[in-house]
Amino acid sequence: MENLLRKLDLTSLRLFVAVCQEKNIARAAEREFIAPSAVSRRIAEIEAVIGLPVIQRQSRGIAITAVGETVLRHAQAIIANVEALSADLSQFFSGAKGSVRVVANLSSIVQFLPEDVAAFQRLFPAVQIDLEEQHSADVLGAIEERRADFGICNAIAGIEAFESLPYRNDRLSVIVPRGHRLAAAAQVRFADLLPESFVGLRGESTLSKMLAAEATKTGHTLDVRIRVGSLDALCRMVHAGLGIAVVPEQVGQLYVNALDVNLLPLAEPWAARRLVVLFRAREELSASAAALVNFLVPNRDG
Repeated sequence: MENLLRKLDLTSLRLFVAVCQEKNIARAAEREFIAPSAVSRRIAEIEAVIGLPVIQRQSRGIAITAVGETVLRHAQAIIANVEALSADLSQFFSGAKGSVRVVANLSSIVQFLPEDVAAFQRLFPAVQIDLEEQHSADVLGAIEERRADFGICNAIAGIEAFESLPYRNDRLSVIVPRGHRLAAAAQVRFADLLPESFVGLRGESTLSKMLAAEATKTGHTLDVRIRVGSLDALCRMVHAGLGIAVVPEQVGQLYVNALDVNLLPLAEPWAARRLVVLFRAREELSASAAALVNFLVPNRDG
């Protein structure tokens, strides 16, 4: 009984199961679209490997021997396991199972991705998503170095090196303490804010760079008194009266009712921003990554 794994093949076992189910070699051959002689040869090969008969040929069909009953039970289990393997693997090809590495900027993570990812996982619960936060410039680097399947960031210089799809639009607003001199304004211009003290984000965030660049265009330097590591901390610093801050509008809206602050739209055209999904090439995406991209950007062109 040594080396059964090498000597018994799945096709022979499948044909043997068919013969046992039909109780007739000719009917089994017809069902499996193969010649009866080929079925008989496969059965003979199984018997040669085992050294014992698995069926008894009769005038009107076959009878299964005790040995054959044992082989049948195991053959059915083997075939069922292979079919289950095939079904599981098909989920990877369809994108229903797998893992996806996504790198995204803070704005997309805070404003949009929690609800979008939750909705996707209700449809694809077997897909594991590894989401990493990075500044927009670092998102480009992660895609270039293949440290992520795709990224989400602001439409900044450099995205033209990749394939990109529109994800969401957001708008920058100013969050100020409720007693601030500008708190009642319907909207504000950036120039009106330059005398103020700001609360900013640590590191080289796209937002920090943009605000510094816009201030420089007018011959000013932003007075950033405090830098923090998150938008939540930034809004709380404003609530405490330690300065004002520019934030994505939907982020600010989360805190207007919870904190003693007001949210004022910025009037500048550059305050309207685009978020994009980008990747090296569509054909390089795994099935799961492609499924998530398609979910996030359902109305893409083409």
